[in-house]
Formats: sequence, structure tokens, C-alpha cells
Amino acid sequence: MFINLVLLFTIIPVLELFVLIEIGGYIGTMNTIALIVLTGIIGASFAKSQGARIIYEIRSTLNQGQIPGKELLQGVMILAGGILLLTPGVITDLVGFSLLFPLTRLFYTRAALSYIKKKYKSGQWNIITTFPGPTYPDNQDDDENNQEDG
Repeated sequence: MFINLVLLFTIIPVLELFVLIEIGGYIGTMNTIALIVLTGIIGASFAKSQGARIIYEIRSTLNQGQIPGKELLQGVMILAGGILLLTPGVITDLVGFSLLFPLTRLFYTRAALSYIKKKYKSGQWNIITTFPGPTYPDNQDDDENNQEDG
């Protein structure tokens, strides 16, 4: 886990700076800044429209009496994509846009669901609910065993 955090907070920003400096060398500083601002504006508007679409799908699924699991996961991906687009950088913008486009988001959703199922089946993750579980009649054999121990 520590290695992942080191990668996230050190190597990715260094790569972003390197790419921005290289792009700035080709197209100029002002054009690079304009590119960053433009991707932020386009990304925010696209995230808003995709978010509204997912909210509609969540409501539709709930109205059908189903749990909107995939839709909620896609909503989280849209939120993550929007956040990535607001951070300055080319690499984060590419990942952010890929989270916003429905076709690539579907790929991410399938991969995430596969990962979640794998973790659940292996016993590494447990699902905790607040719903009461099934009730079973008291087993008299257990009561007799408990009395012998005490």
C-alpha cells in the first residue's frame, strides 16, 4: 500500500511536470496553459452531462425495483474522471477523459466488478449489511454442550 501511495504522490506528478515541460517546449508556455484550462472546462462540462445521465439511469433502475450497483460504480468513475480533469496535467487528463467516455468507462466498470468479485470470493473482503439476517431456531444440542462446559 505504501508503494502505491509513493507512486501516486511522487512519480505521477513528476511525470506530469515532465510532459508539460516537453509540450511547453513544442507549443509554448501560453498555449500549454491554455490547453490545461481548455481541458478543464471541457472535462467539467462533459462530467456534468455524463453525471446527469448516470443519475437518470440510477433513478430508472430504482424505479424498476432493482439495486443500481453498476450505475453507482459508473457514477464514482465519472466523479473520479472529473477530479482528474481538474488537476493540471496531460496524463491525468487522458485518464480522466477515459473515465468519462461511456465505452472506456464500461471497460473500467467490468474490470472493477471483476476485481471486487475476486476479492469477495477469496474471502479478502466481507460484505457487511445492516439488514437483519435469517433467524434460526435455537439448537438444543448447543445448549447442552454449553451447560457441560460451564
